[in-house]
Amino acid sequence: MPLYAIETPPVVALPIADTDALFPVRRVYCIGRNYAAHAIEMGHDPDREAPFFFQKNPDNLDPSGTFPYPPKTADVHHEAELSVMLRSGGTNIAVADALEHVFGYALSLDMTRRDLQGEMKKAGRPWEIGKAFERSAPVGPIHPASQVGHLDEGAVSLKVNGDLRQAGDLNQLIWKVPEMIAYLSEYFELAAGDVIMSGTPAGVGPVVRGDVIEVAIDGLGSMTVTVV
Repeated sequence: MPLYAIETPPVVALPIADTDALFPVRRVYCIGRNYAAHAIEMGHDPDREAPFFFQKNPDNLDPSGTFPYPPKTADVHHEAELSVMLRSGGTNIAVADALEHVFGYALSLDMTRRDLQGEMKKAGRPWEIGKAFERSAPVGPIHPASQVGHLDEGAVSLKVNGDLRQAGDLNQLIWKVPEMIAYLSEYFELAAGDVIMSGTPAGVGPVVRGDVIEVAIDGLGSMTVTVV
């Protein structure tokens, strides 16, 4: 079979904190409505809903510290999230074994074209047009679990231009990190390089060009992203 001369896309790789090493990304899974207060503010009942996931693309992850305001939208929202990076995977992983597959954690944002997402919801269509656009997931350096431990509690906050918008705690996650890993592994074969974005607290809202977003999670420090 002949080979065609096509450009080879680069492997997406994220910096690991305080090292020159990089973490190559395989897939990105995002859990929806995983904080009760956020589920309520979006018009849903968190007590009735099983976990569900959508995907972003690996090259949506962006450690640059800037977020270009995307096209075809007039309502882009911030969503502060803890991202979980896997060092190994498999299928049908037990909850008790799930944390053995975690390499580390990072601050991240799930930037959302809320108007386009809303149109897709009304039409019963997938959300990718609102979620999986270029550079839609600003992300900070990865902190290995061997150094920071496994994060099951700690304040999560987001400020825009110094004003507090989002505030929560990792202990408010409806589906905890081990449960997310175990559940996903029933439907997908997880592997090294997979990233799980774990959901956002209440308080999501719009940003405009020139805004400065600061995300912080206890144990991971803070990350600043400028909307351009």
